[in-house]
Amino acid sequence: MSWSVEERVNTGKLHGLWSLTNRELMKWYKAPFIIFLSLIQPVIWLGLFGKAMNFSAIFSANSFNIPGLSIPKDVLNKISEQIMQNTFGTSDYFSFLSVGMLSFVIVFTAMFSGMSIVWDRRFGFLDKVLSTPVSRSVIVIGKVLSSVFRSLLQAAIILVVAILLGMNYGSITALGIAGTFAGLFLMTFGLSAFFLMLALRATDWQSQVAIMNLINLPLLFGSNALFPSKFMPNWLQTFVSINPITYGTDIGRQLLLGSPGFAPLGFDFLYLAVFAFVFASIGIIMSWRFLTK
Repeated sequence: MSWSVEERVNTGKLHGLWSLTNRELMKWYKAPFIIFLSLIQPVIWLGLFGKAMNFSAIFSANSFNIPGLSIPKDVLNKISEQIMQNTFGTSDYFSFLSVGMLSFVIVFTAMFSGMSIVWDRRFGFLDKVLSTPVSRSVIVIGKVLSSVFRSLLQAAIILVVAILLGMNYGSITALGIAGTFAGLFLMTFGLSAFFLMLALRATDWQSQVAIMNLINLPLLFGSNALFPSKFMPNWLQTFVSINPITYGTDIGRQLLLGSPGFAPLGFDFLYLAVFAFVFASIGIIMSWRFLTK
């Protein structure tokens, strides 16, 4: 029995989605040095910044050595622990920062998802894909999914490294890890779609890099990833309250550390789900108009 060329070619949407997603992933997992470099920055932050900012030592019993004032050390230690709990929601800043580093990885991986569209357009691959039966929306979703996979894998590695470096894991459960990565999935999906949306009209890589550099630091520092938002100015707290990174990080801190929440868990997941849906929809709609040969 023989088949024609048309019969042998799989033109299904799922096949096209898998092919484009796998192409993006192959560029990543076939270059382990790139994986290594992508993990260096958050590991450095954990190892240097996380350990250097030792707030627990600042509020320890040894720091309250005031001449003429005699307070038992166990009382001072309880005061120190209470201060840390009230400030960071956990007994040490390193654990607080470790969960924030998961969002750090997500932001920087999602940020570069838009660059693939720019390079595909520049090197002519985009024209070839647009000549196939694959729809424009599949092109966008394929790139988003590859970014999601990379982000979650790197976040898992960072979580393991954080535990090895001293993150408090007493409250970690399998359900907590699953819930944390479900939240990270939604956040990554939305952020990747957002950066792809910005890249759809970019004609050169310089403009896309300029946009990325303009957005990434406000997204990161205008959240609760590195510092509690309750100590920020009122105007910045407003930005924090609409920043999706805030809600992704909040899920992790509640589920992995047992910390008090910025918002109820249900609201965190709902906010990230709406964020992911809205920007994925906008990206798909824009692809119909701007993804052209």
